[in-house]
Amino acid sequence: MKQDEMPVGFAMALAMNPDAMEKFATLGEEQKQKIIAGTHAIKSREEMHRYVDDLVSTKRNETKA
Repeated sequence: MKQDEMPVGFAMALAMNPDAMEKFATLGEEQKQKIIAGTHAIKSREEMHRYVDDLVSTKRNETKA
């Protein structure tokens, strides 16, 4: 898999979290690549879900600021 390809586990976790999927879709290409790069160190399904959930909590924190 190339570094810039979306891992299947990440895509599945996004599909299970519509808010995170929406957030990811609104990001610029560079931001998306940084997030995808961060997924390569994730070793478990639970960790991937937490990573995806953090996309939404980051969105909420940005809205509050």
